[in-house]
Amino acid sequence: MRTIQTDTYDNKNSKPSNDGRTNMTISTDRTGEDVSIENILRPKTFDHYVGQTKTKENLKVFIEAAKMRGEALDHCLFYGPPGLGKTTLAGIIANEMGSKCVITSGPAIESPGDIVAILSKLQKGDVLFIDEIHRLNRQVEETMYSAMEDYAVDVIYSKGETVISRRIPLPKFTLIGATTRAGLLTAPLRDRFGMIQRLEYYTVDELKTIIHNSAHILDVSIDDEGEAEIARRSRGTPRLANRMLKRVRDFAQVRYDGNITGTVARTSLDLLDVDALGLDRVDRNMLNTIINKFSGGPVGLDTLSAALGEDPGTLEDVIEPYLIMQGFINRTPRGRVCTEHAYRHLGLEFPD
Repeated sequence: MRTIQTDTYDNKNSKPSNDGRTNMTISTDRTGEDVSIENILRPKTFDHYVGQTKTKENLKVFIEAAKMRGEALDHCLFYGPPGLGKTTLAGIIANEMGSKCVITSGPAIESPGDIVAILSKLQKGDVLFIDEIHRLNRQVEETMYSAMEDYAVDVIYSKGETVISRRIPLPKFTLIGATTRAGLLTAPLRDRFGMIQRLEYYTVDELKTIIHNSAHILDVSIDDEGEAEIARRSRGTPRLANRMLKRVRDFAQVRYDGNITGTVARTSLDLLDVDALGLDRVDRNMLNTIINKFSGGPVGLDTLSAALGEDPGTLEDVIEPYLIMQGFINRTPRGRVCTEHAYRHLGLEFPD
């Protein structure tokens, strides 16, 4: 049987086991550097988790009720844009339940045998976190149905000319699924989750708190104005806030006295080509393309993808959500349209 790489967080020990402008492309995809730094900055309890107040309060109630009954927490589904803390919440839930968190992803599980191997190693009350769960293949997904409902999986194998089906019981575990595209989940899988929570973008004040806490952990000197400047340009995403904090820290150490002030943060992020509203070169290129090549729109996703040389999924899942949230573009039945706000931000005159 093929070995599947998983990350395990044993919460009993709270340690994870595993001057030209510099163009900074703002991506919420996790990089290798993000993984290492997130393990350091990731909160371990709800008391240290900033933001997502409604989701956090609901989870506290559900966890306390499960602990009072001596049961495993019901299966949870978190959805929303990347970088908002879905993996962190999974670790906190395991910590609050006093159990272990096993982390894997949908694309890594290629066959039913892979998921059976993972499930068979779980203990009672453990948390299995599957990132990008909408990318599970159909056979694996069908195996998960009985595992989620009956805490058992059916294994079929042949012995000579005889086909034998065997049901393997599983300990009562908690599955936490995370997805950036909830609409791609099939109804049978989605309906088996007892709790479905959407994670929202963070406010500037919430991001300031996260930046303040991260700076303290990283031993970085930063003032209130510096925190606010980074928070405003972080697109409502903690992962980006922490990434920008690290890059501004580099500039502060090399070109300044090591202290991050508002001026240092502003100058550094300008050099990284991240503007005052958090748009990078790719975002502005998309807006300029719609305005200059397609007269402001409407333009279809595939046509826009070809014009930009970007994958349609990247445009739809990574770039568009923030532009829509900030009111730069609108989706219409005929395609994407730039708003007056986009014209003004780019210094262009809005047509009558």
